[in-house]
Amino acid sequence: SFGGFVSFATGWFEWISNMFYAAFSAVGFAYLLSYVLPAVNIPIVAMVTVAVFTSINIRGVKETGRTETALVLVLILLLCIFVSFGLLASQATGSLELSAPSGFLGVLKASAFIFVVYLGGESIAVAQAEIKEPGKTIPRAIILSCIFLMLIYTTIAYVVFRVVPPESLAGQASPLAYVAGQFMGNAGVAVITLAGIIAALTSVNTSVMAQSRVAYALARDGYFPKSIFSLHKRFSTPYIALLVGSVLVVATAATGLVNFVTYATDFGFIIGFIFVNLSLIKLRRDKPNLVRPFKVPLFPLTPILGIATSLLLILFLEPGTLAMGAELFLFGLLVYYIRMVGYLRFRVAFGG
Repeated sequence: SFGGFVSFATGWFEWISNMFYAAFSAVGFAYLLSYVLPAVNIPIVAMVTVAVFTSINIRGVKETGRTETALVLVLILLLCIFVSFGLLASQATGSLELSAPSGFLGVLKASAFIFVVYLGGESIAVAQAEIKEPGKTIPRAIILSCIFLMLIYTTIAYVVFRVVPPESLAGQASPLAYVAGQFMGNAGVAVITLAGIIAALTSVNTSVMAQSRVAYALARDGYFPKSIFSLHKRFSTPYIALLVGSVLVVATAATGLVNFVTYATDFGFIIGFIFVNLSLIKLRRDKPNLVRPFKVPLFPLTPILGIATSLLLILFLEPGTLAMGAELFLFGLLVYYIRMVGYLRFRVAFGG
Protein backbone atom coordinates (compact mmCIF):
# COMPACT_ATOMS: atom_id res chain seq x y z
CA SER A 1 0.00 0.00 0.00
CA PHE A 2 2.64 2.55 1.04
CA GLY A 3 5.89 0.88 0.02
CA GLY A 4 9.26 2.40 0.84
CA PHE A 5 10.13 3.19 4.43
CA VAL A 6 6.61 2.73 5.82
CA SER A 7 6.54 -0.81 4.46
CA PHE A 8 9.98 -1.49 5.89
CA ALA A 9 9.12 0.08 9.26
CA THR A 10 6.03 -2.12 9.62
CA GLY A 11 8.08 -5.26 9.03
CA TRP A 12 10.94 -3.91 11.15
CA PHE A 13 8.77 -3.37 14.22
CA GLU A 14 6.96 -6.69 13.67
CA TRP A 15 10.30 -8.47 13.54
CA ILE A 16 11.73 -6.69 16.58
CA SER A 17 8.55 -7.23 18.58
CA ASN A 18 8.31 -10.93 17.83
CA MET A 19 11.89 -11.32 19.04
CA PHE A 20 11.11 -9.41 22.23
CA TYR A 21 7.99 -11.52 22.67
CA ALA A 22 10.02 -14.71 22.34
CA ALA A 23 12.47 -13.39 24.93
CA PHE A 24 9.62 -12.34 27.24
CA SER A 25 8.01 -15.80 27.00
CA ALA A 26 11.32 -17.60 27.54
CA VAL A 27 12.11 -15.51 30.62
CA GLY A 28 8.55 -16.03 31.89
CA PHE A 29 8.95 -19.78 31.47
CA ALA A 30 12.21 -19.68 33.41
CA TYR A 31 10.62 -17.73 36.27
CA LEU A 32 7.71 -20.17 36.47
CA LEU A 33 10.10 -23.09 36.44
CA SER A 34 12.00 -21.47 39.32
CA TYR A 35 8.86 -21.84 41.48
CA VAL A 36 9.23 -25.61 41.07
CA LEU A 37 13.03 -25.73 40.97
CA PRO A 38 14.34 -22.70 42.92
CA ALA A 39 17.97 -23.44 42.06
CA VAL A 40 17.59 -22.89 38.30
CA ASN A 41 19.47 -20.06 36.61
CA ILE A 42 16.77 -17.96 34.91
CA PRO A 43 18.85 -16.45 32.05
CA ILE A 44 20.42 -19.82 31.19
CA VAL A 45 17.06 -21.62 31.21
CA ALA A 46 15.58 -18.90 28.99
CA MET A 47 18.43 -19.18 26.50
CA VAL A 48 18.25 -22.99 26.36
CA THR A 49 14.48 -22.78 25.81
CA VAL A 50 14.94 -20.50 22.81
CA ALA A 51 17.60 -22.83 21.39
CA VAL A 52 15.31 -25.87 21.70
CA PHE A 53 12.40 -24.24 19.89
CA THR A 54 14.70 -22.81 17.24
CA SER A 55 15.81 -26.37 16.53
CA ILE A 56 12.18 -27.54 16.30
CA ASN A 57 11.30 -24.70 13.92
CA ILE A 58 14.26 -25.45 11.66
CA ARG A 59 13.07 -29.03 11.26
CA GLY A 60 9.82 -27.90 9.65
CA VAL A 61 6.40 -26.31 9.88
CA LYS A 62 4.71 -29.62 10.64
CA GLU A 63 6.96 -30.20 13.64
CA THR A 64 6.28 -26.65 14.84
CA GLY A 65 2.53 -27.10 14.39
CA ARG A 66 2.40 -30.48 16.09
CA THR A 67 4.38 -29.18 19.06
CA GLU A 68 2.08 -26.16 19.34
CA THR A 69 -1.09 -28.27 19.09
CA ALA A 70 0.05 -30.70 21.78
CA LEU A 71 1.01 -27.89 24.17
CA VAL A 72 -2.23 -25.97 23.60
CA LEU A 73 -4.42 -29.04 24.18
CA VAL A 74 -2.72 -29.71 27.51
CA LEU A 75 -3.02 -26.02 28.44
CA ILE A 76 -6.76 -25.95 27.70
CA LEU A 77 -7.25 -29.11 29.76
CA LEU A 78 -5.49 -27.57 32.75
CA LEU A 79 -7.48 -24.33 32.49
CA CYS A 80 -10.71 -26.31 32.27
CA ILE A 81 -9.78 -28.10 35.51
CA PHE A 82 -9.17 -24.73 37.20
CA VAL A 83 -12.46 -23.25 35.96
CA SER A 84 -14.52 -26.36 36.78
CA PHE A 85 -13.29 -26.59 40.37
CA GLY A 86 -13.60 -22.82 40.76
CA LEU A 87 -17.23 -22.75 39.68
CA LEU A 88 -18.05 -25.58 42.10
CA ALA A 89 -16.06 -24.11 45.01
CA SER A 90 -18.15 -23.51 48.12
CA GLN A 91 -15.69 -21.13 49.85
CA ALA A 92 -16.51 -18.18 47.57
CA THR A 93 -15.72 -14.98 49.46
CA GLY A 94 -15.24 -12.66 46.51
CA SER A 95 -17.58 -10.13 44.98
CA LEU A 96 -18.40 -9.45 41.33
CA GLU A 97 -18.94 -5.75 42.04
CA LEU A 98 -15.70 -4.53 40.52
CA SER A 99 -14.45 -0.96 40.39
CA ALA A 100 -11.57 0.90 38.78
CA PRO A 101 -9.81 2.96 41.49
CA SER A 102 -7.72 4.78 38.87
CA GLY A 103 -10.63 5.23 36.49
CA PHE A 104 -10.51 4.74 32.74
CA LEU A 105 -6.87 5.85 32.58
CA GLY A 106 -5.97 3.00 34.94
CA VAL A 107 -7.70 0.56 32.61
CA LEU A 108 -5.67 1.89 29.67
CA LYS A 109 -2.43 1.59 31.63
CA ALA A 110 -3.22 -2.02 32.52
CA SER A 111 -4.17 -2.70 28.89
CA ALA A 112 -0.80 -1.40 27.72
CA PHE A 113 0.94 -3.89 30.02
CA ILE A 114 -1.17 -6.98 29.19
CA PHE A 115 -1.35 -6.21 25.47
CA VAL A 116 1.00 -9.14 24.80
CA VAL A 117 -1.61 -11.74 25.78
CA TYR A 118 -3.50 -11.13 22.52
CA LEU A 119 -0.50 -11.29 20.21
CA GLY A 120 -0.96 -14.95 19.31
CA GLY A 121 -3.63 -13.99 16.80
CA GLU A 122 -1.18 -11.77 14.93
CA SER A 123 1.18 -14.71 14.43
CA ILE A 124 -1.47 -16.48 12.35
CA ALA A 125 -1.11 -13.89 9.59
CA VAL A 126 2.68 -14.13 9.63
CA ALA A 127 2.52 -17.74 8.43
CA GLN A 128 0.26 -16.89 5.45
CA ALA A 129 2.67 -18.39 2.89
CA GLU A 130 2.26 -21.83 4.50
CA ILE A 131 -1.52 -21.76 4.99
CA LYS A 132 -4.06 -23.19 2.55
CA GLU A 133 -6.55 -20.59 1.23
CA PRO A 134 -5.04 -17.80 3.39
CA GLY A 135 -7.60 -15.24 2.22
CA LYS A 136 -10.36 -17.12 4.02
CA THR A 137 -8.49 -19.20 6.59
CA ILE A 138 -6.48 -16.39 8.24
CA PRO A 139 -9.38 -13.99 9.00
CA ARG A 140 -11.49 -16.90 10.24
CA ALA A 141 -8.68 -18.18 12.47
CA ILE A 142 -7.94 -14.73 13.93
CA ILE A 143 -11.60 -14.00 14.70
CA LEU A 144 -12.20 -17.42 16.26
CA SER A 145 -8.98 -17.13 18.28
CA CYS A 146 -9.98 -13.74 19.66
CA ILE A 147 -13.45 -14.97 20.57
CA PHE A 148 -12.01 -18.04 22.27
CA LEU A 149 -9.42 -15.96 24.14
CA MET A 150 -12.06 -13.53 25.40
CA LEU A 151 -14.20 -16.45 26.54
CA ILE A 152 -11.29 -18.06 28.41
CA TYR A 153 -10.08 -14.82 30.02
CA THR A 154 -13.60 -13.75 31.04
CA THR A 155 -14.38 -17.15 32.55
CA ILE A 156 -11.11 -17.24 34.48
CA ALA A 157 -11.68 -13.67 35.73
CA TYR A 158 -15.17 -14.67 36.88
CA VAL A 159 -13.77 -17.62 38.84
CA VAL A 160 -10.99 -15.50 40.37
CA PHE A 161 -13.27 -12.74 41.65
CA ARG A 162 -15.90 -15.22 42.73
CA VAL A 163 -13.42 -16.94 45.02
CA VAL A 164 -11.42 -13.99 46.40
CA PRO A 165 -11.86 -10.20 46.62
CA PRO A 166 -9.67 -8.15 44.23
CA GLU A 167 -7.67 -6.48 47.01
CA SER A 168 -6.38 -9.85 48.21
CA LEU A 169 -4.52 -10.32 44.92
CA ALA A 170 -2.29 -7.30 45.46
CA GLY A 171 1.29 -8.32 46.09
CA GLN A 172 0.76 -11.94 45.07
CA ALA A 173 3.63 -13.34 42.99
CA SER A 174 1.17 -15.52 41.07
CA PRO A 175 -2.47 -14.42 41.56
CA LEU A 176 -3.95 -17.40 39.72
CA ALA A 177 -1.89 -19.87 41.75
CA TYR A 178 -3.00 -18.09 44.93
CA VAL A 179 -6.66 -18.37 43.91
CA ALA A 180 -6.32 -22.01 42.88
CA GLY A 181 -4.75 -22.75 46.25
CA GLN A 182 -7.87 -21.38 48.00
CA PHE A 183 -10.17 -24.11 46.65
CA MET A 184 -7.81 -26.83 45.39
CA GLY A 185 -4.92 -26.62 47.83
CA ASN A 186 -1.42 -27.50 46.65
CA ALA A 187 -2.86 -29.45 43.71
CA GLY A 188 -4.40 -26.23 42.40
CA VAL A 189 -1.11 -24.37 42.69
CA ALA A 190 0.58 -27.18 40.75
CA VAL A 191 -2.10 -27.10 38.02
CA ILE A 192 -1.79 -23.35 37.47
CA THR A 193 2.01 -23.39 37.60
CA LEU A 194 2.09 -26.14 35.00
CA ALA A 195 -0.45 -24.24 32.88
CA GLY A 196 1.73 -21.12 33.04
CA ILE A 197 4.81 -23.09 32.04
CA ILE A 198 3.03 -24.61 29.04
CA ALA A 199 1.53 -21.25 28.01
CA ALA A 200 4.99 -19.69 28.04
CA LEU A 201 6.37 -22.52 25.90
CA THR A 202 3.59 -22.13 23.31
CA SER A 203 4.42 -18.44 23.08
CA VAL A 204 8.13 -19.12 22.60
CA ASN A 205 7.35 -21.59 19.84
CA THR A 206 4.96 -19.22 18.04
CA SER A 207 7.11 -16.09 18.28
CA VAL A 208 10.31 -17.84 17.17
CA MET A 209 8.43 -18.99 14.07
CA ALA A 210 6.85 -15.56 13.50
CA GLN A 211 10.07 -13.55 13.72
CA SER A 212 11.73 -15.77 11.13
CA ARG A 213 8.87 -15.35 8.63
CA VAL A 214 8.93 -11.57 9.01
CA ALA A 215 12.71 -11.47 8.49
CA TYR A 216 12.35 -13.81 5.50
CA ALA A 217 9.74 -11.49 3.95
CA LEU A 218 11.92 -8.42 4.55
CA ALA A 219 14.81 -10.17 2.81
CA ARG A 220 12.54 -11.19 -0.07
CA ASP A 221 11.56 -7.55 -0.60
CA GLY A 222 15.20 -6.44 -0.52
CA TYR A 223 15.16 -4.75 2.89
CA PHE A 224 17.38 -7.37 4.55
CA PRO A 225 20.44 -9.17 3.12
CA LYS A 226 19.65 -11.85 0.53
CA SER A 227 21.33 -14.52 2.67
CA ILE A 228 18.35 -14.35 5.06
CA PHE A 229 16.12 -15.24 2.09
CA SER A 230 17.44 -18.81 2.14
CA LEU A 231 15.66 -22.11 2.73
CA HIS A 232 17.15 -25.21 4.29
CA LYS A 233 17.88 -27.77 1.57
CA ARG A 234 16.36 -30.62 3.56
CA PHE A 235 13.62 -29.01 5.69
CA SER A 236 12.64 -26.09 3.38
CA THR A 237 12.52 -23.66 6.32
CA PRO A 238 14.09 -20.17 6.54
CA TYR A 239 16.89 -21.41 8.75
CA ILE A 240 19.15 -18.36 8.37
CA ALA A 241 16.30 -16.07 9.46
CA LEU A 242 15.58 -18.41 12.36
CA LEU A 243 19.20 -18.49 13.51
CA VAL A 244 19.82 -14.74 13.18
CA GLY A 245 16.63 -13.87 15.05
CA SER A 246 17.18 -16.50 17.72
CA VAL A 247 20.67 -15.18 18.49
CA LEU A 248 19.11 -11.76 19.17
CA VAL A 249 16.33 -13.38 21.21
CA VAL A 250 18.90 -15.20 23.35
CA ALA A 251 20.80 -11.96 23.92
CA THR A 252 17.59 -10.26 25.09
CA ALA A 253 16.47 -13.21 27.21
CA ALA A 254 19.85 -13.22 28.95
CA THR A 255 18.87 -9.97 30.70
CA GLY A 256 16.06 -11.73 32.59
CA LEU A 257 14.10 -8.44 32.81
CA VAL A 258 10.42 -9.34 32.37
CA ASN A 259 8.80 -5.90 32.71
CA PHE A 260 11.23 -4.20 30.34
CA VAL A 261 10.81 -6.88 27.67
CA THR A 262 7.00 -6.77 28.08
CA TYR A 263 6.75 -3.04 27.41
CA ALA A 264 9.29 -3.25 24.59
CA THR A 265 7.19 -5.99 22.96
CA ASP A 266 4.04 -3.90 23.32
CA PHE A 267 5.63 -0.81 21.78
CA GLY A 268 6.77 -2.58 18.63
CA PHE A 269 3.48 -4.37 18.03
CA ILE A 270 1.42 -1.24 18.69
CA ILE A 271 3.46 0.73 16.14
CA GLY A 272 3.07 -2.14 13.68
CA PHE A 273 -0.71 -2.22 14.20
CA ILE A 274 -0.94 1.53 13.53
CA PHE A 275 0.83 1.05 10.18
CA VAL A 276 -1.39 -1.94 9.32
CA ASN A 277 -4.58 0.05 9.97
CA LEU A 278 -3.25 2.97 7.92
CA SER A 279 -2.44 0.54 5.10
CA LEU A 280 -5.99 -0.83 5.20
CA ILE A 281 -7.45 2.66 4.76
CA LYS A 282 -5.04 3.50 1.92
CA LEU A 283 -5.69 0.23 0.06
CA ARG A 284 -9.45 0.70 0.27
CA ARG A 285 -9.11 4.19 -1.21
CA ASP A 286 -6.43 3.51 -3.84
CA LYS A 287 -7.61 0.06 -4.97
CA PRO A 288 -11.37 -0.17 -4.35
CA ASN A 289 -11.80 -2.97 -6.91
CA LEU A 290 -9.11 -5.24 -5.47
CA VAL A 291 -10.34 -8.80 -4.83
CA ARG A 292 -10.89 -9.16 -1.08
CA PRO A 293 -11.85 -12.60 0.29
CA PHE A 294 -12.41 -10.85 3.63
CA LYS A 295 -13.61 -7.29 4.18
CA VAL A 296 -13.16 -5.49 7.48
CA PRO A 297 -16.63 -4.62 8.83
CA LEU A 298 -17.71 -1.05 9.63
CA PHE A 299 -15.00 0.49 7.46
CA PRO A 300 -13.51 3.08 8.01
CA LEU A 301 -14.61 3.17 11.65
CA THR A 302 -12.79 -0.07 12.56
CA PRO A 303 -9.27 0.95 11.41
CA ILE A 304 -9.73 4.49 12.77
CA LEU A 305 -10.63 3.07 16.19
CA GLY A 306 -7.66 0.73 15.92
CA ILE A 307 -5.29 3.63 15.26
CA ALA A 308 -6.79 5.79 18.04
CA THR A 309 -6.65 2.95 20.60
CA SER A 310 -3.05 2.14 19.69
CA LEU A 311 -2.00 5.76 20.12
CA LEU A 312 -3.70 5.89 23.53
CA LEU A 313 -1.90 2.74 24.67
CA ILE A 314 1.48 4.17 23.65
CA LEU A 315 0.96 7.06 26.06
CA PHE A 316 0.86 4.64 28.99
CA LEU A 317 4.09 2.81 28.27
CA GLU A 318 7.08 3.47 30.49
CA PRO A 319 9.20 6.51 29.46
CA GLY A 320 12.25 4.26 29.14
CA THR A 321 10.36 2.04 26.71
CA LEU A 322 9.35 5.03 24.59
CA ALA A 323 12.97 6.20 24.50
CA MET A 324 14.09 2.74 23.45
CA GLY A 325 11.34 2.63 20.82
CA ALA A 326 12.61 5.92 19.39
CA GLU A 327 16.12 4.47 19.28
CA LEU A 328 14.86 1.36 17.47
CA PHE A 329 13.06 3.60 14.98
CA LEU A 330 16.22 5.59 14.28
CA PHE A 331 18.28 2.41 14.01
CA GLY A 332 15.69 1.00 11.60
CA LEU A 333 15.91 4.20 9.55
CA LEU A 334 19.68 3.80 9.40
CA VAL A 335 19.39 0.14 8.30
CA TYR A 336 16.85 1.11 5.66
CA TYR A 337 18.97 3.83 4.08
CA ILE A 338 22.16 1.81 4.20
CA ARG A 339 20.33 -1.04 2.53
CA MET A 340 18.48 1.08 -0.04
CA VAL A 341 21.20 3.64 -0.84
CA GLY A 342 24.15 1.30 -0.42
CA TYR A 343 26.93 1.32 2.15
CA LEU A 344 29.53 3.03 -0.04
CA ARG A 345 27.23 5.85 -1.14
CA PHE A 346 26.00 6.26 2.41
CA ARG A 347 29.58 6.57 3.70
CA VAL A 348 30.49 9.07 1.01
CA ALA A 349 27.37 11.12 1.73
CA PHE A 350 28.19 11.39 5.43
CA GLY A 351 31.95 11.09 5.56
CA GLY A 352 33.08 12.49 2.22
